[in-house]
Amino acid sequence: MSDQKLIETVRIQYGQVARSGLGNESEAVRSVAEAFGYSAQELASLPAEANMGLSCGNPTAFASLRPGEVVVDLGCGGGMDIFLAAGKVGPTGKAIGIDMTPEMIERARLGAAKLGATNTEFHLAQIDALPLADNSVDCVISNCVINLAPDKPKVFREILRVLKPGGRVAISDLALRRELPPQIAASLEAYVGCIAGALHLEEFQRMLEEAGFTSVVISETGSDLNAYMHIGSASCCGSGACCEPSETVANGGLPVLQNFDANHYAASVRVNGVKRNH
Repeated sequence: MSDQKLIETVRIQYGQVARSGLGNESEAVRSVAEAFGYSAQELASLPAEANMGLSCGNPTAFASLRPGEVVVDLGCGGGMDIFLAAGKVGPTGKAIGIDMTPEMIERARLGAAKLGATNTEFHLAQIDALPLADNSVDCVISNCVINLAPDKPKVFREILRVLKPGGRVAISDLALRRELPPQIAASLEAYVGCIAGALHLEEFQRMLEEAGFTSVVISETGSDLNAYMHIGSASCCGSGACCEPSETVANGGLPVLQNFDANHYAASVRVNGVKRNH
């Protein structure tokens, strides 16, 4: 499948999630977020539209955001991390959300209006073509979205471009520990579910360093990737449950991720890196 076809498939599937009834008022959805590092207090501060159970970490917990900074969230979805970041950078800072799915941007803007979050803005764009000026951002965060991008080196180059010298990345994502079974690696369901497009741990490190980042540190969080299935959330990430039935079946009509133990092959990771000062 071509890169553009993958991008359109991801856009369609996550648009369906954005139009669904998934929201922060659901105990199951909140439980997914708690399993990946969000506190009950953080979740209680969010509007219903922000959290759809799509996280695989909490980048605002380790981004070391400071008042007055400009932070950008790649693949902001309903605005969950943007709203948490906006509180950390304060009224003199700015939190900018980027998402390629119109329905997600609509949800995020609705949530911002409910919160009165005037230090936020949202842009409809792909994360490998950011509508931002060079050297304009202090920190870039992302939450289980880099794995959905077909051209990851291009994404990392874009992050580097918009960061100020000395700026940093704080990424929550999935990374592979070992090769996936062939039927998973080739599955569109597993790609939309954030598994098949994930980088190996060593690849993640190498691509960031080749893009120009230094002080790259990748650490596993120990979170249970099967939390999506255990809790019964209808979220995409990790389970692929948001996909259309015609695109989630294989091998005799069974969803390929039905009995897949994600923890055996992948891990939730924290990724930190810094743009060189020269």
